This record gives sequence, structure tokens and C-alpha cells, in this order.
Amino acid sequence: MSVKAFKLVSAVEREMLMGDKNYINIECIECCGKNLYIGTNDCFIYHFLLDEKISTAGKITFAATKQLHKYLGLKKPVSELKAASALTRLLVLCDNTITLVNMMNLEPVPTGARIKGAVTFTLNENPVSGDPFCVEVCIISVKRRTIQMFMVFEDRVQIVKEVFTPEQPCAVAVDGYYLCLALTTQYIILNYNTGISQDLFPYCSDEKRPIVKRIGRQEFLLAGPGGLGMFATVDGISQRAPVHWSENVIGAALCFPYVVALDDEFITVHSMLDQQQKQTLPFKEGHILQDFEGKVIVATNKGVYILVPLPLEKQIQDLLASHRVEEALVLAKGARRNIPKEKFQVMYKRLLQQAGFIQFAQLQFLEAKELFR
Repeated sequence: MSVKAFKLVSAVEREMLMGDKNYINIECIECCGKNLYIGTNDCFIYHFLLDEKISTAGKITFAATKQLHKYLGLKKPVSELKAASALTRLLVLCDNTITLVNMMNLEPVPTGARIKGAVTFTLNENPVSGDPFCVEVCIISVKRRTIQMFMVFEDRVQIVKEVFTPEQPCAVAVDGYYLCLALTTQYIILNYNTGISQDLFPYCSDEKRPIVKRIGRQEFLLAGPGGLGMFATVDGISQRAPVHWSENVIGAALCFPYVVALDDEFITVHSMLDQQQKQTLPFKEGHILQDFEGKVIVATNKGVYILVPLPLEKQIQDLLASHRVEEALVLAKGARRNIPKEKFQVMYKRLLQQAGFIQFAQLQFLEAKELFR
């Protein structure tokens, strides 16, 4: 049964990006605070400032103001962008090379520091170095069956470790010393410090695009066989039940307590609390779905949209209005970590009271008595 958990709001219209140039496509996005960066297939980076506006009726809209755009000088698409805000640097992957550019003016760093031979890369959000003026970058190397770890500073890069994998890696996520890897036929967890690896489950990367996403400390979300979204810890175990996706999921994101997935026709929203599908939003031609500091962004080749979560209190009241008492209580308990303690206690007391009256009206006296108590 559905819950209205998110609203889809347009952020960047196609005219702002490409005017009448139909050949321009969005390849990748990055969002850091109000800064939105877009990489295109014709080797440009665009920088927009996103302004969130709330009307008196509570409606949220976004106004994107273009700051500047920069041509990288190659005839290749910009395939990935990652912001390192502590260094005011944007890491740009184009033509198997990661270049460091200034986040504000998009100029390359004067030293020309770069990482060559990268197929794809990710940042370690739980870094091990302890240096606040450095980001840890993990790349899948163009060298066969090789992962490399780098430390990236404001104007220089330094290789830390090279690790060999049993099969060719095609996707990676990092947490501390742990790499969660999609190989050709299976997912594994690999500790790059000790070299110890652990098999998770089989997966055929030739048939489907693997998804490997860090969702919290020592925990990852993976696209498993049979259209399952599987959770795995660095110990190789799952502490949550899987969610049922469609067979052809392209991307996944986390916005607690929901897991959001994108396929070629829909955006689906599942609860991590009871694994049920809560919402389906039609969305054709989507090819990017990512979350940035709690903001979930989706994109087609031509436009960028934001999934705005509805206030949890509103979602809980909607569930009660539909007499879905159990779901409302599960959502409220799960939302506890997102709401200040005093506010939560007041809200939860009122919720138990409302839920009690609903059960009472349905002649479920024992359940009502428990809730009133």
C-alpha cells in the first residue's frame, strides 16, 4: 500500500543546460551543499547554485542559477564528478584520468596533479588517515584486476596501496580499510590493509549493472540476484531483510528510513523498517540516482530533479488516516533518530493515543487498551 514519502521537483531544466543543442547529454552529477555540478558528454562541467524555496502553502521549489561552465579540452565525456569540500576541490574523471579542479572557478590546480589510468573511482567516507586536509580515493585501475588507493591533497596526489583482485572489478564502495567489490561473477568484501577477502554472493555483471553502495558505517547495499536489494556488513553478514526491486535496477540511494531505487520506468521507495514498497513514481529515461548529504537527486539525459521527502510527521498522520496503525508505529519508532528527543516523546505519546482510538473504533479493545496504557 502506498505512502506519499517523496515529491519529485524539477531542479535544472534542459534549456538552462543545453539551449537548443540537442546533442548534449548529462553524464554525471555531484551536489555539495548548494553547489550542483553537471558533467556532459561534450566534455563540459557546469556549476549551478541551488536555492530551495518554500511557499506559504509549504510547497518546495528549487531555483538553479548558473555560475559558470568549463570545457575540459577533450573530445570525451565527463564520466564522474566528486567534491572534496574540505580541499575546495572537484575530482573530475574524463578519459581515464582524474583531474583536480577548483570548486569555485573550475580551473585545474596549478601543479597539474592528476591520477592516470582510472576506470571509475569513489571516495572513502570513513577515512583511515585522520588528516582533515586529505581525501582518500579508491580507483578501479585500467590495469587488469587492480584496485589502487590514493591520498589526494589540495595540489598533489600520493598512491598508498595497490591491491589485486581474483576477478576483474566493475564497481566499488569503501568504508575504512574495507572495499566492497562487484567482480565479474560475485560480490566480495576485501580488507586492503590485511589482504583478507570474503565472498558475499554470486552475481553476473555481464547480464546486469551491479550496484555497490555504502549506506553507513561498515554497511553496504548491493543489487543481488532475483531483483533483491541486499544489505551486507564488512563481516559478510546481513542485519536487515532484503528489499524486492525490479530485475533491472539502474541505481539506488538511501534517505532514512527509505531505500530509493531507479529502473527504466519507475522510481520505487521501500522502507528499511518493514521492507515494504511504499511508493512508486513514474519516471522514464532516468539514468542517474544518487544521494548527497541526504538529498536524493535523479537525472535523465536532459534534466535534473530532486526527490523531496515529505515531513515524517505528515507521513505518520497519513498512515493513521488510512487506519494503518502498525505501519504508523513502525515508521515513528524508525524515525526516532531523526527527531529531537523531547519533540519525539510528545509526538509518540499523541500517536499512541490516536492509534488507540482507531483500534477502539474497530472494536479491537485489547490492542486499544495496550496503546492507551
